[in-house]
Amino acid sequence: MATASSRYARPARHQVPSPARRQVPSPARRRRDLKAPMSWSADVGLCLAGLGLGATTGIALTAETHSELTATGGLAMFAGNLTALVGTYLALMMVLLVARIPSIERAVGQDRLVKWHRRLAPWPISLIAAHVLLTTIGYAQAAKTGLLRQVGTFISSYPDMLAATVGFAIMTAIAIVSVHAIRTRMRRETWWTIHLWMYMALALAFMHQIALGPSFVGHPLARAVWITVWLASAGLVLGYRVGLPLLRTFRHRLKVTAVCEEAPGIFSVICSGRELDRLDVSGGQFLLWRFLARGIWWQAHPYSLSALPQKSSLRLTVKQVGDHSKALSELPVGTRVMIEGPYGAFTRHKRRSRKIALIAGGIGITALRALLEDVTDKRSQPVVIVRASRAADVIFKDEIAQLVKNRHGRFHEVIGSRSEVVFDEETISELVADIAVRDVFVCGPEGFVTSVARSLLRLRVPHEAIHHEVFSL
Repeated sequence: MATASSRYARPARHQVPSPARRQVPSPARRRRDLKAPMSWSADVGLCLAGLGLGATTGIALTAETHSELTATGGLAMFAGNLTALVGTYLALMMVLLVARIPSIERAVGQDRLVKWHRRLAPWPISLIAAHVLLTTIGYAQAAKTGLLRQVGTFISSYPDMLAATVGFAIMTAIAIVSVHAIRTRMRRETWWTIHLWMYMALALAFMHQIALGPSFVGHPLARAVWITVWLASAGLVLGYRVGLPLLRTFRHRLKVTAVCEEAPGIFSVICSGRELDRLDVSGGQFLLWRFLARGIWWQAHPYSLSALPQKSSLRLTVKQVGDHSKALSELPVGTRVMIEGPYGAFTRHKRRSRKIALIAGGIGITALRALLEDVTDKRSQPVVIVRASRAADVIFKDEIAQLVKNRHGRFHEVIGSRSEVVFDEETISELVADIAVRDVFVCGPEGFVTSVARSLLRLRVPHEAIHHEVFSL
């Protein structure tokens, strides 16, 4: 099959040629052929989570006797205990969803795990709020006193109740700032810092439950199981979010060697290190980067690799859209770098068909370029489509063209603003006539990815053949 490269625009208009750019050497082929992620690991995790929820509910149901339920305030107290256990268990599941467990993360993808995390979020805080209200009502009924007086009694007379109150206040504050309308108005760094307090809130809730929970006071087995579950969860979080990143950082010893402008507002950071070709990263994945420079050392941000690692160097490419990404353009040479990851399921391992198509919008071209490099099978005959407002925004054009040529594929650029150039299912079908029999990888801003995915479905591309990665703040 002949290799083709073209500019596409509907309607047609004059295009300014893209400036030639430097070539970056291809990574050494000493890289190991990484194994496909274990898809069954997500199913096992889901089953364990379901069994845990059932066991948690069972602990609450078996903790109450008939006489306790029929006593004054007994039903409210039972409901309060049940909502507390289920609420804190779901909060624990929220934490584990973003614990960066490699086997699950590689099979499911961080974007989907984060989506599940956000969808689950309203339930724990709602159930814990219900626990606070129902327990207060139950004790007030038993003591024949008012709700406010009972709250005062709790705080002044019950062990660990003041700490639990602080924990509940922290959870409530985090829930408020996580509302989309509020979160989108906050700096990412501010929101992230506030979010970290959830670990403190859960620790306070745990101590409160162990000290006063009806399911644990006088029930040593239930108490031991609950402690084991929480300690194991804490171990997973510390191991995969702290221990493993530190291990990889010390092993590879990354530091910044150059910062190169690729296009206006887009630049690459070149890092050197040891045995980087041994890093278990597939094309299309991203890392969390912490650059140990003044003002940003405490922040970790996700950026995709724009090329597979070489033995002693790797490259990430960033668009200036926030304070952190802007600061990277001024990184001093020699800055030390800590990494966490790799993450993401936007990889060649998701392929179901022999042939593929890759569609990128804006800065999504970075992940697409690395993914294309990782697909070495010439039978894939990749069709690459890059959508950009200006020709100058198509970075790595020469590199992508060479990779496509080596794989006997085709490379198309769709250049122009949304009002001038249409990019819909008609455009896609004209550029890729056999799109319905290909696996399609789509990468770019959320609106672009959503629009392209809808077009692909209308073109009868199977849902399971559409793979996407969203670039967002």
